[in-house]
Amino acid sequence: MSESTISLKGVMPPIPTPFDESGEVHYGALKDNLERWNEYDLRGYIVLGSNGEGVLLDEEEKARMWEAARRAIPAEKLLIAGTGGESTRQTIATTQRAADAGADAALVVTPHYYSPKMTAESLVQHYTKVADASPIPILIYNVPKFTNVNVEPAAAARAAQHPKIAGMKDTSGNITQLAETVRMAGPGFQVLAGSAGFFLAGLAVGAIGGILALANIAPEMGLEVMRLFEAGALAEAAELQRRMIPVNHAVTGRFGIAGLKAAMDMLGYYGGPVRSPLLGISEEEGQTLRGILKEGGVLT
Repeated sequence: MSESTISLKGVMPPIPTPFDESGEVHYGALKDNLERWNEYDLRGYIVLGSNGEGVLLDEEEKARMWEAARRAIPAEKLLIAGTGGESTRQTIATTQRAADAGADAALVVTPHYYSPKMTAESLVQHYTKVADASPIPILIYNVPKFTNVNVEPAAAARAAQHPKIAGMKDTSGNITQLAETVRMAGPGFQVLAGSAGFFLAGLAVGAIGGILALANIAPEMGLEVMRLFEAGALAEAAELQRRMIPVNHAVTGRFGIAGLKAAMDMLGYYGGPVRSPLLGISEEEGQTLRGILKEGGVLT
């Protein structure tokens, strides 16, 4: 799929990386999880994003993970690889490896170690250089909660002029900013809501889909919100959106990746352990999480 024709419209989960008890990537579990997700009308998958613990894998592990995922993902579904690094040089090299492994596009998080110097000018330069060198389309990944760096709408609009910068995942939760990005970047720049917590609001102001952690455990919820929105059934969409919020919060902000993996285990997927220095959830937290999933209708 070329950079001029890639469509990001739809719902995509940022999949967790399954580890076995010794801390190695569990490729069999990855295949099994993807086979189950493939039964849904998901647009594709984010592999080695934030929920994929991408920052905790080395470069060789990343390449093997993308290769294994590609073998299990049908050609009609996207594999979007998380390739962002602190240096432009590193990001270009990682993006090339992802392309070689069969990725359709790259999700590139903002560099952030030197956050006070990550100005609009430096970010636009970074993304432009990565796009110049990349054989696949680039998506900007804006996640200020983790990076303390925010891509302002004007900067996103400047970057959007590059033909290989196809869109942006905005996880800021600032709906005014998301709307301004859509307006300023113009047609063709595909903005994705970065959380199920504000998915409907994002769609209402111009997002063309969502990258939703909740879609790992309840893909039908995100898909139904989008279907209802497109059908004009806004009251029903809003009711479902409200039901999604506490479940989404539990598997993102409250319990984090360990909570998401625990929820997957409860639902018959393979979640497994997180990689150190992350810690798993306690038995008490697990019981609380189970109650939230049941109340939200995700777990019976």
